[in-house]
Amino acid sequence: MGKERLARYDLAGPEGARAEAAGLTDGGWFRSDVPRKRMKELMRRTDGPALRDTAIWLGLLAVSGTLGGLLWGTWLAVPCFLVYGLLYGSAGDSRWHESGHGTAFRTRWMANAVYQIASFMMMRDPTVWRWSHTRHHTDTLIVGRDPEIQVMRPARLARLLANFLGLYDVPKALRDLVLHASGRLTAEEVTFIPEQERPKVYRTARISLAIYLATATACVLTGSVLPLMYIGGPRVYGTFMHVVYGLTQHAGMGENVLDHRLNTRTVKMCRINRFLYWNMNYHVEHHMFPMVPYHRLPELHDEIKADLAPAYPSLWAAYKELVPAVLRQLRDQSYYVRRTLPDGAPPFHEGQPAR
Repeated sequence: MGKERLARYDLAGPEGARAEAAGLTDGGWFRSDVPRKRMKELMRRTDGPALRDTAIWLGLLAVSGTLGGLLWGTWLAVPCFLVYGLLYGSAGDSRWHESGHGTAFRTRWMANAVYQIASFMMMRDPTVWRWSHTRHHTDTLIVGRDPEIQVMRPARLARLLANFLGLYDVPKALRDLVLHASGRLTAEEVTFIPEQERPKVYRTARISLAIYLATATACVLTGSVLPLMYIGGPRVYGTFMHVVYGLTQHAGMGENVLDHRLNTRTVKMCRINRFLYWNMNYHVEHHMFPMVPYHRLPELHDEIKADLAPAYPSLWAAYKELVPAVLRQLRDQSYYVRRTLPDGAPPFHEGQPAR
């Protein structure tokens, strides 16, 4: 039964066609009513906040990485590389995400530069993931269509736990890297990457593979894993917070419903977490209006919060809900978290009930 249920999520399987026949693909998602003038203001792009935050991010990477190298061989190197790893393997995820949307910066080359760097850090092909994430937004948690559903029903618990150290994603990324470098795509990637975009995938994979091979060679020649601590390694030892953040987004929520208020969470976080996560804790707001830059999401939240279920007050509060929900789905795959909208809020999109 478990394997049969998991097969539903295969993008190359029959569920995608069923979702399309049901009118779930590229559907009419609910959006709060925000005055046009205010929305234009919120969507306005500027370089300043992202330049500031990127300078801090890269500066902290340089400082922590330098100190880690200088202190290599002592215990004092551990906290330095912990900081470096978090900035590389966790904060790199949100930089990949926002730069990929093209909203963080006004200047396109700046956004693309950060996107390319962060894609390499997270071991994600920039072309594959640009198209994958586009599909995630148009068909969020639509079974058979969304390629980025992290927690299926039933959940693959071993895989979820292993990914706190990248032990599933990293081997898969390396396997895909070799596949792409040989000029091929996976069966699922063929379903959403246009043919004219595919040469970019192959070219980037060959460059990335060359960098990883050079890093491995440096480790052999120096007899030390230090080069790996800077390149590739942080995607393992520093990735745990990106998983912590990511699971709060949709785990345990309703599938096949055209209302982000029912399949996505907004979670209040402290300033440090918001810096690392680039405000993606305002995730309902981001999905509802993905063209609003990350630094304006708190303002957007204030504009539409009367339409939304209450934000979770902390990471702890979100996990107190999502962990029992995911565990319950192991035995009851029809279960999902049902969010209660406030009095006076527009009702959820009637086209498709959550399931």
